[in-house]
Formats: sequence, structure tokens, C-alpha cells
Amino acid sequence: MHNSREIHNLLLDLMSHLERTTLLWQIAVLVVSLIFAWWLSRITRTRVATDGAWHVSLSSFQRIVFPVTATLLVLGGKAILKQWQLVPLLNIAIPLLLSLAVIRITLYLVRKAFVSGEWLKPWERIFSILIWLGLALHITGFLPVILDSLNELNFAFGKQKLSMLLLIQGVLAVFVTVIVALWLGSLLESRIMRAEHLAMNFRVLSTKFLRAFLILVSVLIALPLAGIDLTVLSLFGGALGVGMGLGLQKVASNYVSGFIILMDKSIHIGDVLTADNRFGTVTGLTARYLILKGRDGTEAIIPNETLITSTVVNHSFSDRKIRINLPVQISYDSPLETAMRIMLEAATSHSRVITEPKPRVFLKDFADNGILLDMEIWISDPEEGQLPLRSDINLQIWQEFKKQGVEFPFPRRDIRIIRAPPANPPSAG
Repeated sequence: MHNSREIHNLLLDLMSHLERTTLLWQIAVLVVSLIFAWWLSRITRTRVATDGAWHVSLSSFQRIVFPVTATLLVLGGKAILKQWQLVPLLNIAIPLLLSLAVIRITLYLVRKAFVSGEWLKPWERIFSILIWLGLALHITGFLPVILDSLNELNFAFGKQKLSMLLLIQGVLAVFVTVIVALWLGSLLESRIMRAEHLAMNFRVLSTKFLRAFLILVSVLIALPLAGIDLTVLSLFGGALGVGMGLGLQKVASNYVSGFIILMDKSIHIGDVLTADNRFGTVTGLTARYLILKGRDGTEAIIPNETLITSTVVNHSFSDRKIRINLPVQISYDSPLETAMRIMLEAATSHSRVITEPKPRVFLKDFADNGILLDMEIWISDPEEGQLPLRSDINLQIWQEFKKQGVEFPFPRRDIRIIRAPPANPPSAG
């Protein structure tokens, strides 16, 4: 009460001096202080951008250079002017500038408190302006008038009477509690993700569930604090249920499928999959989609519903080893044992081919044009692909076949020409 009376007196002093020349001196001090503070802030920002060594020490301080410098200059001007005159304008400007510095550094600390606080960076300036405007209205004494006007704008919703002021208070309460919930969720997420003794799927599932639970609890706490009855939300809940049933079926299905995948541990980050006609390594797994990175560097975002409703080949589900077959055909005139030995040596000499199970060469079939051989090899790194491996082994087989006289067959057809019987000689006569 004493604070509001003091603010009211500051405004009365300012209004009584509006037509006096002493106000011009206060305006001059304020304008010069703001211009010099802006110039110093610009110089500091340029130094931070160009000098990397200053970035850590000045990146957080630079945001308060302008309000702090302006406040100090206005305080100096006030100390000089008050020796000859009253300074009501400067008395109002000082708390406004100080509040701007406090708001900026507070929002910066809030953003740094989050593990992934970059989402707050684009909104930091907007939040600081909105909060500062609210404090400015409070300091100048206009806030009670505005609040009374908002409270008079009311309407009935069900059995409860709602006003614009009540709705704004509810939004602000939800915003603050959700920010606190996200901050707490980020702290718990960082601790859970560092728990190496827990399975990765369990860690991801726990963090997703924990964050959703904290946000729900924050909303349920904020609305009663703002004076909004939770029974009013029953209508919104019914509308939301109808909306999900009609227009959000796919979205809800993807989220449910994501939680099923995380719980049954069928897919993990780092697994090698063939899903939706795409082959790659799982690099991301969220509650809504899976990120599959192919060998060409492209990343396919596959909805979780696709993974539940279609066949997924997990090349590393229980064992990362996969078998690869390399067919080779040689001519019937080539030494068979030599060809099989060359194929085995080419496989065992490659670094990606594992020794257990060991490579084997089989005589598969006696075909029309040659003998069909089939070599079976095993690898433990399917994410590296098969084409480079096949190329290296086939090239070595080709080179050794030429040295050892092993030939590849060509299609051959035997043509038999049947002579026609001689025509009967013409009869005499």
C-alpha cells in the first residue's frame, strides 16, 4: 500500500512539472544517457562477435550493458540536477531501467538452466518486453486501472463466471508452471540419460513419460491457483476427444505405437533396419517417429505406426552377424578345386569377413554353360553395406582366376547340319 502511494506521488510530481522548463533538463539527461548506453552496447556486441576470447565472459554481460549503463548515467544526472530542481522524470526512469536489466539477466539464467534451452532464445526478447511493460505499468500506476477494466470484461461459461483478467492470470500461471516443469524435466532427463546401467529404450521412454507427466501436473496446479475451476475443462476435454477421434487418429496412433516400440524393446538406437523399403541405421527414436539414416547420408523419418503395422527387418535384433552369398560360375574345363580355393582365400583375406562362422564354398549346380559355385560369408557390420564388400572380393577372385587359368563360361550352342538326300535322277525316255 505504501509502495502504490509512493508511485502515485511520483506521477503527481511529474504531471506538475510538465509545463516547467526544468523538465527539459531531465529529458536532456535521459536522452544523452540512452544514446551513450546504446553506443556502448553496440561496441560491446561488436567486440563479442569478432573476438572469440571475449565471448564467454561478455556474452552474458552484454545483454545488460545498455540498461545498467543508462541507469548509472541517469543516476549521475539526477545527483547533479537535484541540487537546483526536482527530478520526477528521472525518479521514474531509474526503476524502469533497473527492472529491464533484472528481467534480461533473469531470462538469460532461465535459458541456461535448461539442458536444451535454445528453444527459449528466440522468445527471450519478446518475454523480456512483455514483462518489462507489465512492470512499467505497475511503476507508473496504470496497472490497477487496466486490471479493473479487464475484470469488468466478463462472461459466463457454464456455471462459472470468467473474465479477461482471470483468463490472462490463468495463461500466465500455466506459462510459469510449465517453464518450471520443463526445467525440472530437463534436469531429470540429463541424469537419466547418463545412467549407463539402464537400457537406452527405457531411458528414452522414461524421459518422454516424465516430461509429459510434469507438464500435465503443472497445468493442473496452475489453473486452480489462477482461480479457474477445473470442471470447466470438461467441455474442452470432450471436444479434444472428438477431435482426436476424427482428425488426430494418425497422430495419436503414432504416439501410441512409439510407446509400444519403446516398451517392447524391438528397436534400439544403432540398430540396422530395413523398413518401408529403406535400409539404414537408426539414429533417432522419438514418441512419434523413427529416423533411419541410409548409406547415402539421407535420413528417412518413418512414422511409428508404419513400424507397427508392417514387416520390419532388424538386421541386428539379437545378433549383428548377417550372411552374404556370392555366386560364381566357371567353365567345365577349369580346375574346380583351384577355383574353390581362390574364392576362399579372397574371402578370408578381407577385413570385414569374420572367421566364425567361417566362409564356405559350395558346388551348387551343373548348369548348361558351366559349374555354379556359391560362397557363403558372414559379416558383423551390416550398417557398412554389402556392395563395397562384394566388389572387393569379386575383383580379387577375377584377378586370381586369370592367373590360375580358371575361365568364366560363355553361352555355347552345338549346331548339327543335316544334309538333305540327293534328288532322284530323271528317268530316261
